[in-house]
Amino acid sequence: MDNKFSDKELSLLSSSRGIEYLLMSSKPNFREVADQLIYEKQLIKLQAELIKAQNWVVEQEERVIVIVEGREFAGKGHAVRAFTDHLNPRSMRVVALQKPTPKERGQWYFKRYVQQLPERGEIAFFDRSWYNRAIVEPVNGFCTPDEYNRFMNEVNHFEEMLIGDGIRLLKFYLSISRDEQKRRIEAVRKNALRRWELTPVDLAALKLWDEYTRYKKAMFQRTNGKINPWIKIKADDMRQAHLTGIRRILKALPYK
Repeated sequence: MDNKFSDKELSLLSSSRGIEYLLMSSKPNFREVADQLIYEKQLIKLQAELIKAQNWVVEQEERVIVIVEGREFAGKGHAVRAFTDHLNPRSMRVVALQKPTPKERGQWYFKRYVQQLPERGEIAFFDRSWYNRAIVEPVNGFCTPDEYNRFMNEVNHFEEMLIGDGIRLLKFYLSISRDEQKRRIEAVRKNALRRWELTPVDLAALKLWDEYTRYKKAMFQRTNGKINPWIKIKADDMRQAHLTGIRRILKALPYK
């Protein structure tokens, strides 16, 4: 081990948790373990604060929506888990809808999302949302140009109605680089226990990078308003993205 570790880092490395991490590898990376332990310590503090914010939501009968969007393998699911791991499940829901059924495809596009809106005293975390139609669907040919244009013309009005009805809306976009997306896809491809996660959409993501970028820019240009702004978070470093995301949620909620 080199001498570039602070006293705090050395204390964490010598803790039972640190020793456990180090023993898990035949060639332990001390820097990686120290960074992970520091992250976990910061995360626990922020998660405890998020519980206070949730209590405020319940007491004040607030309704909160947290949308988490981003490219394939941007870490959306991981971020939602970091946000929700220690929250009270009785006043929190994670919404991760499957592709629409034939019946749902014949309905007003927003209907199935309206059915998932939070009740009073509840936070709803959307792991992907109605913004599928802004990027994923047109890039992959899952909607027509008319359906895309109709969505883009309606979405701001839809969100204005939600906010006008008292819902607090937070929209996160996790941004990753092309190289990081490639690295994550390859890591899953090589992992026999995770290979099932790869879908045709995932496998086409790198090839369609420029198309995703074009639609992403259009989405930001047309849906990044004063009352419904996007919170953009750099997510190549997944751990820092989690910490930044929780801090932004805490900043947005006026709890004590």
